[in-house]
Amino acid sequence: MANLFFEGSSVLLTDLYQLTMAYGYWKSGRHETRANFGLYFRKQPFGGGFSVACGIEPALEWIEKFRFDESDLTYLATLRGADEKPLFETGFLDYLRDLRLSVDVWAMPEGTICFAQEPLLRVQGSVLECQLLETALLNLVNFQTLIATKSARICLAARGEPGLELGARRAQGIDGALSASRAAYVGGAAATSHVLAGKCFGIPVRGTHAHSWVMLFDSEIEAFETYADALPNNVVFLVDTYDTLEGVRNAVQIGRKLRARGHDLLGIRLDSGDLAYLSIEARKILDESGFPDAKIYASNDLDEHLIASLKEQGAQIGMWGVGTRLVTGNDQPALGGVYKLSAVEEDGRWVPRVKISEQSVKISTPGVLGVRRYFQTENGARQNVADMIYEDGAPLSETVSIVDPLEPIRRRKLGGELQHEELLQAVFQRGTRVLSAQTLEKSRENARNGLAQFSRGVKRFDNPHLYPVGLESGLHERKMGLILQTREKLAESASKV
Repeated sequence: MANLFFEGSSVLLTDLYQLTMAYGYWKSGRHETRANFGLYFRKQPFGGGFSVACGIEPALEWIEKFRFDESDLTYLATLRGADEKPLFETGFLDYLRDLRLSVDVWAMPEGTICFAQEPLLRVQGSVLECQLLETALLNLVNFQTLIATKSARICLAARGEPGLELGARRAQGIDGALSASRAAYVGGAAATSHVLAGKCFGIPVRGTHAHSWVMLFDSEIEAFETYADALPNNVVFLVDTYDTLEGVRNAVQIGRKLRARGHDLLGIRLDSGDLAYLSIEARKILDESGFPDAKIYASNDLDEHLIASLKEQGAQIGMWGVGTRLVTGNDQPALGGVYKLSAVEEDGRWVPRVKISEQSVKISTPGVLGVRRYFQTENGARQNVADMIYEDGAPLSETVSIVDPLEPIRRRKLGGELQHEELLQAVFQRGTRVLSAQTLEKSRENARNGLAQFSRGVKRFDNPHLYPVGLESGLHERKMGLILQTREKLAESASKV
């Protein structure tokens, strides 16, 4: 499918400091030092118990197309420092012109159900190359993971009834609208109203008419009849322009004429008022009038919490249209993912690096990290048990212990009869893609099937069950040792000042 994210060069989708650091590495001769970076987020969004990894495929595509073109270099040559001299010398720009990525990349398959602290992507290569990837990778993965997660929560609230993404008008710009539509579909939305997203990504599109259509005509009944004449195979009437229940009766009247011509009334849409009460009354009118198959669509600032409430009230809604609160993330507009250096290669071996903070959640995990998911199968159904973050290449026994990275007293043993799978897959080797691109439908399938493998408690909206995610005990000990060692060095240096 066409992808508008990558028309022309997008290599300058970065922060200036990434380029100034790259220049500093090159100028000091450190640009070929091999480094390992991990991309992860620190906290589950929306106060929830899970997330849906999304934006992975666009990020991988961006890596694959990474090139500085002449327009990029011409622009960079115009940048000036505080002394009005060029920020970058010509030799560095020539270096960028010839740069071809030779990174190794591992990634979770898009749509994987994921958790805080787990690397979604792992990147190895020269520190200069790895650094230049940071901003774009975070931009693509952070937002789409956020929206895919919101979409999954909305679909869970709808309990199998389809959800429609209707948010293009209130999304953050063209790119935000496209990204949101794509991510919402991965998370479970059945379709979008956004035609450009449909064209770019192959997402099903849905839509009929707005209030302005009805208001143009002298009567609601005339508006409905004219629309049915024009598009008899796409009739869902918006019934709340004037009087909602009278609008339903008018829809039924035109529905009878439509049926006589060999077509059918697909449904009606409610966009205001007491959606529980109105849907129940509308359902009665439709059923009593011989339209039991006509669906009731609902919209009006819906989210997972309001949908869940309407379901509890017995609302007779069969299709949920969600816009603003989905495409903006509404109650949490940013994921907060980070991309951290975790190891540097010295004399052919990886030496771990750690970022220390007064906040434990901001202390990074050192080393070249992998993620292993443990699960059990009962009666043919898979149930995930726990995730382990471990140091790739470190010896692991058949039975392992994991330690919660934020609450070390919380520990768990894994192994025995449990099976496991590795979540990070090799995608690039020395800059060459070795794993084929995943289709959007596959990403969507991954999310749907993945959610089914977790307990209902993990998927609860309020006070969800805390799914166990921990550091392998040996990695935890090495991390603690490195933190203490680093702090001792800092204290020693301070004492000499």
